[in-house]
Amino acid sequence: MFKQRAGSTAEDPLPESAVSVGAGYDQIRMHRFGHIGDRSTIGFFRKHVRVRLYAVARKEGDDIVQVTNPYYRTAYTLVFKPGRGLDGVDVLTDQRLKDKHIGVVAGTPPATNLVLDGLIGNAKSYPLVVDTRYDSSAVAMIRDIVDDTIDAGVLWGPLAGYYAKQSKEPLTVVPLLKETNGSRMTYRIGMGVRYSDQNWKRQLNQLIQAKQPAITEILLSYGVPLIDEDNHLIEPASNAK
Repeated sequence: MFKQRAGSTAEDPLPESAVSVGAGYDQIRMHRFGHIGDRSTIGFFRKHVRVRLYAVARKEGDDIVQVTNPYYRTAYTLVFKPGRGLDGVDVLTDQRLKDKHIGVVAGTPPATNLVLDGLIGNAKSYPLVVDTRYDSSAVAMIRDIVDDTIDAGVLWGPLAGYYAKQSKEPLTVVPLLKETNGSRMTYRIGMGVRYSDQNWKRQLNQLIQAKQPAITEILLSYGVPLIDEDNHLIEPASNAK
């Protein structure tokens, strides 16, 4: 089912477009998309919002909106400092994580996996619901990794990639693509529009198709880990081809 972002007071368990990343998505919305008819705002929650951004992870019949074609695919990630014994870890069942202090946002999908993998007992939990005007669990987790308060963190990819890129120390961000138990880690991201807006949905789909290389380029420039349908990371060079 869809998980809708709860304004500025929650960091949601199901991923969306990481509105916290902010400027990069504003670039996608304004500079590369331009205006479509009289609807110049794509997403981001304004008084008369016409479209919201959703993780495409639903069962048929549960639709509360109609959904555009996805415009990127990403995953939850493992974040850690390189050279600290975790290089090469790409799954939560890796034995090198057994004695590690791992951060996770409470209520997010990877928290279930940490429980099933026996890692939750030594984990540090970050609140799901915060006032994002003043606080961010993602920022706090990245800061704790940099300061060695925790050994690693499991965080939604767009947030992990963006804040790791801003970090004062190098951080490794590994998409969790090999998880076999617990919650799913990969999601396609699309836009949800009202059922009455059939023409708007078609316009958005046409826009996504026409501007996909530019969208991908901007997301990559902000550190967002992007994954193709074969679970391969999309690199800037491959996107330029």
